Amino acid sequence: MAKQPKEYTDWKHAVGSTLAYWYTLFLGWTTRVYWFKNGAAESLEKSGQGLIYAIWHNQQLFLLYPYRGQKIAALISQSADGEYIARCLPKFGMIAVRGSSTRGGARALIKLLQATREGYHPMLTPDGPRGPIYKVQNGILFLAQKTGFPIIPVGSALSHKFKVHSWDKMRVPLPFGKTALCYGTPIYVKTTEDMPHAAAELEKQLNEMTDKAEWFVNKKHFDPKEK
Repeated sequence: MAKQPKEYTDWKHAVGSTLAYWYTLFLGWTTRVYWFKNGAAESLEKSGQGLIYAIWHNQQLFLLYPYRGQKIAALISQSADGEYIARCLPKFGMIAVRGSSTRGGARALIKLLQATREGYHPMLTPDGPRGPIYKVQNGILFLAQKTGFPIIPVGSALSHKFKVHSWDKMRVPLPFGKTALCYGTPIYVKTTEDMPHAAAELEKQLNEMTDKAEWFVNKKHFDPKEK
């Protein structure tokens, strides 16, 4: 029998997720957001058809506020840290699907497919949950192939932040700054034979969109090899 996801019911997650929610609102109120969407991606959003958002793992913390109310189904790891984010998502009109490429992957894929049938748009970090950093894993490609949905690469940058000494060099947003969200060209995965090319194209576009966002916000180029 498959192992069920662990449930976290302790007071730390209840209090921590509440504090995270209010801090996210404060960030949203004090951060200026700039959107850069190409015509193809913007048309897909306006059409209401299914799509999948992809963003590097270390850029995910400021996404709750800009995407609030947009029926996002976010893939969140089953770790204790992931529980904080999972509890915040419903407060912004989103749902959490627990799982990753290392734990609960098959179950998470089934739940994401179910969410798409209910009108939700999956949002995944293709290099999560453990890396390697800035390298696309197969999970998002399988989902795109099964659903027929295009992948929208999203690059982001923050002017006010600090970096955590973790495998992904997580960017923790700070208030009173600005951020840019840059969309790449939609990527389709029609067959399993398309996956290697799609992975390379997704990695390329995510880096290019991150570079565009970094240049706009911080006037410096993004270097994926930077330590």
